[in-house]
Amino acid sequence: MFYKYNKKELKFEKCPKTLLIIFLIAVVSSFSSYVIGINRGAVCTPTPFEKELVVIDAEEQPFSQEELVEMLRDLNVKYPHIVLAQSILETGHYSSHVFKTNHNLFGMKEARRRVKTAKGTQLNHAYYDNWKESVYDYAFYQCRYMGKIDTETEYYQALDASYAEAGQYSLNLKRIIERENLRSLFE
Repeated sequence: MFYKYNKKELKFEKCPKTLLIIFLIAVVSSFSSYVIGINRGAVCTPTPFEKELVVIDAEEQPFSQEELVEMLRDLNVKYPHIVLAQSILETGHYSSHVFKTNHNLFGMKEARRRVKTAKGTQLNHAYYDNWKESVYDYAFYQCRYMGKIDTETEYYQALDASYAEAGQYSLNLKRIIERENLRSLFE
């Protein structure tokens, strides 16, 4: 799946097939120019279009907690055991209507002031084409709002202050982490 970043709306948008064909032609011609340039000692720079294109692996895959753990590792999210506990809590162990309908693992609302992968709002929550887009959206959220946090205590405090609608959110997350031994999945 190919996405182009819309700077005005601060979000990624799917590339139309015609844009994808143009991109492939640009890549092939850039590569051939690069190969020719190497032989002549020239330096080739990427086209402006190539600099704005982002590829997100958004293949339709059934959800599994093992895949989620792997994705959290690959994205290098802060405190992945807490994030995994959030997914369990927010989805009722991956059985909630919002998760099944919206592919929303974290009970996220649609972002208004940051990069997002949400397609809109449905059931009063952000909705996505697949569960992986929900994980990318959480990673964007974390980068934007949790980037300067250095300790788990601060992370829990930030979640309680600005993320959670329910009381004792952090306490519930800590219980899930302990009960399901989530830390061990990331060691």
